[in-house]
Amino acid sequence: MKTLFLLIKVLLFLAALTFAVKNTDVVTVRYYLGMQWQAPLIFVILMVFCLGAVAGVFASLAHIVRLRRDISRLRKENKAITVNQPAAKSVEAATASPVPISADAL
Repeated sequence: MKTLFLLIKVLLFLAALTFAVKNTDVVTVRYYLGMQWQAPLIFVILMVFCLGAVAGVFASLAHIVRLRRDISRLRKENKAITVNQPAAKSVEAATASPVPISADAL
């Protein structure tokens, strides 16, 4: 299974590498007020991809913080519950039937 994932990673890397080699033309990115930026196409694509990834992280940051706070609260509640309950003396005592089963009952 590890070799399959390694093969997929190598193939994706080679596909990205050949895409980068084929797209080295310089492009001009124009912005407001006459600002412009010239860079190779693959670099512009990489920058836009990275900006999108950062925007996605910031968009999900509030949700991640809320989930971590909930997990912390639930762990504290779980710890308080387990501290207040007496522990079973043994596994056999916890699973033993209170009424002995006779052979006639079967």
